[in-house]
Amino acid sequence: MAILINPDTRILVQGITGSFGARHTQLSLAYGTQVVAGVTPGKGGQVFENKVPIFDTVTQAAKETGATASAIFVPPPFAADAILEGVDAGLELVVCITEGIPVNDMLKVKRAMIGCKTRLIGPNCPGVVTPGSGKDSFGGCRIGISPGYIHRQGHIGVVSRSGTLTYEAVWQLTCRGVGQSTCVGIGGDPVNGTSHLDVIKLFAADPETRGIIMIGEIGGSAEEEAAQWIQHNCRKPVAGFIAGATAPPGRRMGHAGAIVSGGKGTAQAKIEAFKAAGIGVAATPSEMADTLLRMM
Repeated sequence: MAILINPDTRILVQGITGSFGARHTQLSLAYGTQVVAGVTPGKGGQVFENKVPIFDTVTQAAKETGATASAIFVPPPFAADAILEGVDAGLELVVCITEGIPVNDMLKVKRAMIGCKTRLIGPNCPGVVTPGSGKDSFGGCRIGISPGYIHRQGHIGVVSRSGTLTYEAVWQLTCRGVGQSTCVGIGGDPVNGTSHLDVIKLFAADPETRGIIMIGEIGGSAEEEAAQWIQHNCRKPVAGFIAGATAPPGRRMGHAGAIVSGGKGTAQAKIEAFKAAGIGVAATPSEMADTLLRMM
């Protein structure tokens, strides 16, 4: 099994005709992902790569193709509206890759999504991958920008705020002959959709996920909240890494959400929370996979 997406998930791509969206749609198709529709207003009726029909609206695309999930490659000024289009269309999952969405726009999105059935991953995230069983994990489902070839089908769940560290953890596992159930990059913006805890709960409930790598960074309290839940509710081995231990106080490092203020969100506080919860802490990024495998 897997979480969020599987090889049967039908995907539509918002912004499919832009250079970035087009490139990653091609890579997803090559991975075996069921990309069944594209959406670009004003270009309805065209066909992408001679196989993917393009529609003017998300609602029309979902209705005519049965798509249940969306990948968003829309410029920042229009990305919030693109997310809400997916919500209005009743999609189960919206994965927003776009970086640089104004915080005020995302606050409006969060408010509008209260009580809806749509789950948002991102924004400013690498997306979600559930590896397939074919050569180079072909036949899986890839939404976003993660390199498909580094994945291998298996039983380890990966969740991370950092795209690059997601890839690093996945590649470490694959090089050791250990596959992944699903890999989720939740993004590093201060206002996002799905949290570490949300994903951890899904992994804990998935019978095919037997171990978890959780990657966090300075800023906010999401990692501590996840650690507290793991301590009392999760019986699967969890290894973790916190990026930003050398960041000077008040200095933003990489992600908009990775800033320590008011003495909260420090790397040391998160590491101590991990240790108290029984999470194996990797001292450096190069030790993430080995830390989990020792626990298993």
